Amino acid sequence: MRTHTKESQSSITPEIALKYLVEGNARFVNNLKAHRNLLEQVNDTRDGQFPFATILSCIDSRVPAELIFDQGLGDIFSIRIAGNILNDDILGSMEFACKVAGSKLIVVLGHTKCGAIKGAVSEVELGNLTGLLKKIEPAINYVKKTHDFKVGDKKFMDAVVNKNAADVAEQITVRSPTLKRMLLAGEIAIVKGVYSVETGKVKFSLL
Repeated sequence: MRTHTKESQSSITPEIALKYLVEGNARFVNNLKAHRNLLEQVNDTRDGQFPFATILSCIDSRVPAELIFDQGLGDIFSIRIAGNILNDDILGSMEFACKVAGSKLIVVLGHTKCGAIKGAVSEVELGNLTGLLKKIEPAINYVKKTHDFKVGDKKFMDAVVNKNAADVAEQITVRSPTLKRMLLAGEIAIVKGVYSVETGKVKFSLL
C-alpha cells in the first residue's frame, strides 16, 4: 500500500476517508494487515505529509490509532489525550490538520473500559488530572439524568463513553469557526467512534 501524495489526498472525499478507516479496522479485526514497506514510506514522506484523517483518541495504550485502523506513515494525524477531551491546543492542531494540511475527516474516538471515564465517574482528584476529568462531568450528568443504569456498572460506563465522544465532536464546530465553515462547505466531516477493547472493532456514528 502506497503513501498518500498531494494528488491522492486531494481526490479523497470525507466519505472516502471514513471508508478507508472502516476498511482498515476490518483488516485489523481479521488480522489481515495491509502490506507496507515502512522504510519506503519514511523516504516517501521526507519532503511532506498528506494525511487523509485526523483522529482524537485517548492515551490508553490499547488504542493506538495507526494500528487499529491499519494505517501507515503519513496516513493520519493522531491526537491523543486522556479521555479524548478537547482544549484550545487540540482545536488548533485540528485546524492545522484540516485547513493547512488537507485532512478530510475528524474522528473523535472513545473506547470501552476507559480509565479517564472511570476516574471522572469516581470523582478522582490528582493534581492536574483533576481539571482534565472535570471536562467529562457533563457527559456523566447527562447519563445520570436520562438513564436508569446503576452508576459505575458497564451499561452506565459505556453510555458515558458514547456521550463524552459525541459531546467532544459537537464542541469542535462550536469552538472553531474555521472547522465549522469547512464542515458546512462539505470539505470535511466530523464523526464519533467508539473502540471496543474487547473485540478490536470501532463503531462509527455520523453527527
